[in-house]
Amino acid sequence: MSASIVVFDLGGVLVHWDPVLVWLPDMESEAAVRAFLDRIDFADKNLRADAGERFADLAAEIDDPEDRLRLMGYVSNFARSVPTAIEGTWTLIDRLKARGVTLHAITNWSAETFPTGRATHPRLDTAFGVTVVSGEEKLLKPDARIFDTLCARAGVAAADCLFIDDSARNVEGARAAGMDAVLFTTPEALETDLIERGLL
Repeated sequence: MSASIVVFDLGGVLVHWDPVLVWLPDMESEAAVRAFLDRIDFADKNLRADAGERFADLAAEIDDPEDRLRLMGYVSNFARSVPTAIEGTWTLIDRLKARGVTLHAITNWSAETFPTGRATHPRLDTAFGVTVVSGEEKLLKPDARIFDTLCARAGVAAADCLFIDDSARNVEGARAAGMDAVLFTTPEALETDLIERGLL
């Protein structure tokens, strides 16, 4: 049976996210920001925040006081990191809705910063029936349990869902959980994927 429900990732699919933009106004160059992010292992800390840890606790692990303060400012300045929507994908959402397709979302996103993301991009509040946020669930994609959580909360079967994500690991996780899944690269490529499945 082909999928009749579409489940979206958010960051990198519907909203551009670039953490460099948080600190760029306050540091001398992009290279300086990237050096800071490498120095504090931001990628690991951000993933831990996506899994439910608090940025204040993560900042407390940093020895250098200036770097510690910089990370502590991430939550209050988070809106800088999500300045624009990926409008081509939103156009596809509008077309799916016009066809009566049910839409849900699963995102790896900190519970501390997700409210700012929603305030910056209000369509995130209205586009989906159910949105599962990793930081609230303390579960990260590609763990099968986060896909199971979406299905249970939305009252849908995994086999009826098409999942869209810009991470190959998360796409594989969705498939392992029983969903059809495609790797997002561009809105144009996604349009083709949706047409091939009879969703558009």
